[in-house]
Amino acid sequence: METKDYLKDIRDIKEMMAQSTQFISLSGLSGILAGIYALLGAYLASTILPADGSRYDESVLPTADAQTLTTPLVGIALGIIALSVVTGFLLSSAKAKRQGNTLWNSTSKRLVVNFSIPLVVGGIFGLLLLDKRYYELIVPILLIFYGMACVNASKFTFRDVRYLGLTLMALGLLATAFTNHDLLFFSIGFGLCHIVYGAVMYFKYDSK
Repeated sequence: METKDYLKDIRDIKEMMAQSTQFISLSGLSGILAGIYALLGAYLASTILPADGSRYDESVLPTADAQTLTTPLVGIALGIIALSVVTGFLLSSAKAKRQGNTLWNSTSKRLVVNFSIPLVVGGIFGLLLLDKRYYELIVPILLIFYGMACVNASKFTFRDVRYLGLTLMALGLLATAFTNHDLLFFSIGFGLCHIVYGAVMYFKYDSK
């Protein structure tokens, strides 16, 4: 009987230590919704962009036309980011409250910092590529740097985030090789992968 009590105490201590070093209030449902937002954004972008690869050809697409296209695309991207951030904050806050935890603590601060560094660098890199009209590399770069951000942040939350990051980085490399299919890779990476990852996280952690 005493041996079982000791084992239970050890498990409880290990669980408490894990919770003190991991942000466990990350919402799987927010991942699903972020994926849906990305798919809607990809659909809107498909209605704006030329159906063929002419958006990469400066002889076909003059500077004035390129600027006309990029402005609404940047707006769509910012809308996806804003919706995803707000949704993630609200749902994670609600989950933290249900768990009796604080959303903003030392662990979540470390997660945000480690997630933001590759993300901000990738965002700036993407804007520079946009300015230089290297359109075909923007989606691959965003996928790769976002994947790096997920891998970097996975040390402070569920390990499943690491696998999402590695998948996105692989998709980014494939998107570099097949540049005429950037919307497809965007939809798979930011859309489908987020939905699958969010569903796994939801049924694995949130629904308990």
